[in-house]
Amino acid sequence: MDCPFPSAASPPICHAVIDALYSDRILALAANMPRAGRLPAPDASSQKTSKLCGSTVIVDVAMRDGRVADFAQDVRACALGQASAAVLGDKVIGADLGELEAARNALRDMLKADGPPPSGRFADLYVLQPVKDYPARHASTLLAFEAVLEAVRSAAKTAHPRTITAVTG
Repeated sequence: MDCPFPSAASPPICHAVIDALYSDRILALAANMPRAGRLPAPDASSQKTSKLCGSTVIVDVAMRDGRVADFAQDVRACALGQASAAVLGDKVIGADLGELEAARNALRDMLKADGPPPSGRFADLYVLQPVKDYPARHASTLLAFEAVLEAVRSAAKTAHPRTITAVTG
């Protein structure tokens, strides 16, 4: 079998890389996507696509009192993007914007700056630590979190529209 990663690596090394990157836990997460589908009447939705690989995630959120009350996602991504979305789908109910931003930031820092894995409700993202060595996979791994943040922010704007009062003459 040829190594899917462009390098001079011999097949045994290539298989070790694939085994490390696509662990049984990552593949199990990817195969069992929580909250798959779409919400019938979301407060907001967001679609994000990775320019590099074409992975796409669409999320729908329903918000109550500043927290995610319902959530659905349509994920068309690689196993790494699916695994990240699976953790999100499993843990997102009850999260507020601050928790979601902290989780996305910690995931991004873990991947791009060798930071510690996320903690709290999204601590299961630790399984994605091997992705840090594959920058081409970072965007798809972050995709679901980028989408949910955009949707939650959009829902907040809709729930609390800005009122502009003009004073004349």
